[in-house]
Amino acid sequence: MKICGQNIRKIRRSKDFTQEYMAFEMGISQKAYSDIENSKVKINLEILTKISDILEIKPSDICSISHKCNTDGSEDKYQGLLEYMKKNNISIPEEYL
Repeated sequence: MKICGQNIRKIRRSKDFTQEYMAFEMGISQKAYSDIENSKVKINLEILTKISDILEIKPSDICSISHKCNTDGSEDKYQGLLEYMKKNNISIPEEYL
């Protein structure tokens, strides 16, 4: 989980986004956003998706499966859903591949 927060900070800084900007875009306080980057809260799929959308990256660029951002299996479920959609020829938006 700590690695995910560090990755978010690194990518955010590379895009010259402030914590205040990220928090505003997510609809949360700057303190709540800071807690995400400092790994004080578990990063779930909803948070991961919001952040990756704002940063215009794939969720896996922040948190790879091997790092397991959380313990609820959301990343495995996400990957399973993508595999199911591919197998059944269901259209997947490019940003989620």
